[in-house]
Amino acid sequence: MQFTAAQIALMIEGNIEGNPAATVSSFGKIEEAVPGQLSFLANPKYEANLYSTAASIVIVNESLVLKQTTQATLIRVRDAYDAFANLLTKYQEIQTQQLVGIQSPSFIAVSAKLGEAIYVAAFSYISENVVIGNHVKIHSGVVIGEGVKIGNRVVLHAGVKIYNDCVIGNNVIIHAGTIIGSDGFGFAPQADGSYHKIPQIGNVIIEDDVEIGANTTIDRATIGATFIRKGAKLDNLIQIAHNVDIGSHTAIAAQAGISGSTKIGVGVMIGGQVGTAGHISIADGSKIAGQAGVTKSILTPNRSFNGTPAIDFSSSLRIQILSRRLPEMEKRLLEMEKKIAELLADKH
Repeated sequence: MQFTAAQIALMIEGNIEGNPAATVSSFGKIEEAVPGQLSFLANPKYEANLYSTAASIVIVNESLVLKQTTQATLIRVRDAYDAFANLLTKYQEIQTQQLVGIQSPSFIAVSAKLGEAIYVAAFSYISENVVIGNHVKIHSGVVIGEGVKIGNRVVLHAGVKIYNDCVIGNNVIIHAGTIIGSDGFGFAPQADGSYHKIPQIGNVIIEDDVEIGANTTIDRATIGATFIRKGAKLDNLIQIAHNVDIGSHTAIAAQAGISGSTKIGVGVMIGGQVGTAGHISIADGSKIAGQAGVTKSILTPNRSFNGTPAIDFSSSLRIQILSRRLPEMEKRLLEMEKKIAELLADKH
C-alpha cells in the first residue's frame, strides 16, 4: 500500500512542510530509513538523524525548530510519538480488514453462529454453540471450545486455545499460543498422600479492549469466573490462576505469576517475574517492581513496592544502600570489638 504525505497528514491531523505528493509504502527507523519509507522523530537526542535520513516523510513535533535543512517532507503534529503509534494502528487495521473468508480445511460446528466479515484460517476448530461477533479474525490452529462467546473485532492469533464456556469481549487481541480457560490448579490432599482433583467448573471472562501476549495461560475458575477487566494489558508468558480478578487498565509484564483468588485493582503496574501469594488484594494504582514477591495484601492505593517480601519502594532502596555497606560496617565492628577487648585487658 502506498500513501502520500497529504493522506498521512489527514489521518494524523498534521501540517505538511515540504512536498504533499511525496509517497511512502513502508516504515523505517530514522537512522536506517530508505527512500519510500516513513519515519518519525520524537526524542531530541536523535535530531541529527533528521538532517541525514533518506526517509521520504518524517513525522516531527510541531515545536521542533530546524537547525539545518532536510530533504524529507515533514509532517508536524503535537506529539510525534503518539501520532506515529496511531498511524501504525490504522495501517494494521487496514491490513487486517483485508482478511475475510473461511479457508479449508477448517471445522465449524453446525450450531456455531458466525458474524459478518469474519476470517477463519485453515486448520482452525470451532465447536458447538459458539457465538462469534463481526469482523473477528481467527488465525491458523485456533481451537474454540463449546459454548464460547466472542465479541466484535477480536483477533485470535495462531494456536490460541479457548476452552468451553469462556467469554471474550470486543476489541480483544490474543497472541499466539495463549490458552484461555485451562483447569485451575485445584487438588485436595488425601490421607494416603495422594491428591484428589477438584473439578474446575467456572470460566474465564475477558472484557473489552484487552490485549494478551503470546504463551500466556489464564485458568478457569473453580466456581464463578476468572476476570480480566476492561483495557488490561498482559505480556507474554504470564500465569493467571483460577478465580483471579485483574482490574481494568492494569498492565502485567512477562513471566509474572498471579496466584489463585488474587484481586488486583484498577491501573496497577506489575513488573516482570513478579509473584503473588494467593487470596490477597492489591490496591488501585499500585506499582510493583520486577521480581518482587507480594506475600500479603496491599491496601493503600498508589504506592510502589519492591523486593521479596515486597515492601514500600523507598524503604527497599534504603535497605539496599545499607546492605552494600555491610562489609564496611562489619570491618568497623570487628575493630571496635578488638579495641574494647584491649581496653578491658589493660584494666586487668
